[in-house]
Amino acid sequence: MLTWPLSTVGQSHTGTSIVDPCNAEPAPPSPAMYQLDIVLKKGNNLAIRDRTGTSDPYVKFKIQGKEVFRSKTIHKNLNPVWDERASLLVESLRDPLYVKVFDYDFGLQDDFMGSGYLYLESLEHQRTLEVTLDLKDPHYPDHNLGSLDLSVTLSPREGDMRDACQSMRLSDVHRKSQLWRGIVSISLIEGRGLQPMDDNGRSDPYVKFRMGHQKYKSKTIPKTLNPQWREQFDFHMYEEQGGYVDITVWDKDAGKKDDFMGKCTIDLSLLSKEHTHKLELLLEEGEGVLVMLVTLTASAAVSISDMSVNVLDDPHERLQIKQRYSLWRSLRNLKDVGVVQVKVIRAEGLMAADVTGKSDPFCVVELSNDRLQTHTVYKNLNPEWNKVFTFNVKDIHTVLEVTVYDEDRDRSADFLGKVAIPLLNIQNGERKAYALKSKELTGPTKGVIFLEIDVIFNAVKAGLRTLIPIEQKYIEEEPRVSKQLLLRNFNRVRRCIMFIINTGYYINSCFEWESPQRSICAFVLFVVLVWNFELYMIPLALLLPLAWNYILITSGKDTRQDVQAMEDLMEDEDEDFDKDDRDSERKGFMNKIYAIQDVCISVQNALDEVASYGERIKNTFNWTVPFLSWLAIVALGMATVIVYFIPLRYIVLAWGVNKFTKKLRDPYTIDNNEILDFLSRVPSDVQVVQYRELKPDPNPSPNKRKKNNPG
Repeated sequence: MLTWPLSTVGQSHTGTSIVDPCNAEPAPPSPAMYQLDIVLKKGNNLAIRDRTGTSDPYVKFKIQGKEVFRSKTIHKNLNPVWDERASLLVESLRDPLYVKVFDYDFGLQDDFMGSGYLYLESLEHQRTLEVTLDLKDPHYPDHNLGSLDLSVTLSPREGDMRDACQSMRLSDVHRKSQLWRGIVSISLIEGRGLQPMDDNGRSDPYVKFRMGHQKYKSKTIPKTLNPQWREQFDFHMYEEQGGYVDITVWDKDAGKKDDFMGKCTIDLSLLSKEHTHKLELLLEEGEGVLVMLVTLTASAAVSISDMSVNVLDDPHERLQIKQRYSLWRSLRNLKDVGVVQVKVIRAEGLMAADVTGKSDPFCVVELSNDRLQTHTVYKNLNPEWNKVFTFNVKDIHTVLEVTVYDEDRDRSADFLGKVAIPLLNIQNGERKAYALKSKELTGPTKGVIFLEIDVIFNAVKAGLRTLIPIEQKYIEEEPRVSKQLLLRNFNRVRRCIMFIINTGYYINSCFEWESPQRSICAFVLFVVLVWNFELYMIPLALLLPLAWNYILITSGKDTRQDVQAMEDLMEDEDEDFDKDDRDSERKGFMNKIYAIQDVCISVQNALDEVASYGERIKNTFNWTVPFLSWLAIVALGMATVIVYFIPLRYIVLAWGVNKFTKKLRDPYTIDNNEILDFLSRVPSDVQVVQYRELKPDPNPSPNKRKKNNPG
């Protein structure tokens, strides 16, 4: 056994993205190509980093500054056993393997536990060596931080580097780092007997969940020690053993840091699959209990493949999938709405993000919380990926987002461009060039991306899923105050209010007899309606503008509001957004007035919500999304028939009985409002602009290009 006293570096890095070193520029076949097989066995007497006298260690491997491996986390153990294997391709033995150990801390920055180098030039070829690595901290070189036991084999490799890297990437590093093995469905029901944190003897509790890189934050329930959340969300399960879900409870405090109220952990390896478990978890370092339902299910239809191997191109497989989502199977597994296949072919004319005048682009495909990515093509502004991604569709109103990034060795990736494509706008089997947009999707940036998309879904399931709460995206970043967003949302609310005011003016003009013909018609209509009014006329009246606008659209007269004004407003804000953010960071203004920031964010979000719902109601009647407008026609038609044939007292009685007995029939039901859930699927005017497809501009002007390029 060899013992390696390893030199260390001073700066720790906590990134979690997995980058394959084989993405380097292809070199001619050379005997200086090597395969490094490593078995990470265990750790010995590692450093204590938690207050409980233990640590939650995990290990990272790096070569040439790029992370090539990350182990799983072993909780509460100073002598962890990993027994994990990694196979790496290296071009030169001059670059050592850099090993770093961290303590996983939920909600905080992970603590550094030691690091060191394994010098590859000293290894014998074709021989397995048992190595003990001593861990050191560069700031305290005399401290003993324990050691790692490794098994290392270095073997020369012949052959074409590109083929070897491609095979390695897809089979080991790339696929295993992305494809999940199952779904963890969590329903947060309630809390009991939580710790009072405020002067009034109460708290404003909310809950944070974390499973690996996935995060979820619940809503805040004000002034209670027994909150009722009743929220449902899903996590992806990447480890076959299950892994852990870390949970913390916090008290929301306006104007200062939120108070910690306790924590707990779910060990998924102890739960059986395909079964719903009711858990009552005691909070550590706090008081009270959290009640939740947890279900582990098998992985959905998600895959990554090459262009030569994809399901929907096989006529037999395509027929089977269509049968799976046929109408006569509408009541089977309502969560499985459909499947979407995305072919990411290539991009052209991307921005040069590196000083060499090139970029290292890779592509990320996202559908709600499902996220997959291609490999990186190095030093290329016209990359070809030729990859096929398959996702399971849980909501047909989801928007497919395709983003191109430039990979950077020691810092976060640079944004190159993005497109957002609603699933209902997809033309099956059509290969299209999509012009890339800016981060806010408000204007074009340089380059186009070629995609071919197919979506197959069941219309009945899609309609039923429209009436349940929309899936929330995982936490990505905290909102920040922006005067541009405040102004935009204020203008949007003002437009909705002005529509109501103008409608009132129009009705009042009938009373004032400004136009005798119009006033006479309005008076006759008023008398007839009041004299013969029945309740069924309300949904029937809402059907009339839907039908009228549909007739106008089919006749070639599109009455939908022109969103050019909104588009111009959003484009003009692009530079102001960046300037406002830079000024905020430079002055540190937001750090000094947390209370004002919270108030401004609340006003900003309230304006956005009010404006969005007003615009969504309008867009429902304007046939912005025909699927939803037809769904509204079906619902209003059914409401008209029901109200016409059934007396009002029976309808109100049935509604009241359902409301009063709902919790008795299902104590853990998730509360929802079908009308608001329906409207949440209708795009607002801002989203209409964001989802609008741009025509590729082969020769953009220099000024426009500079304006829309993200910094």
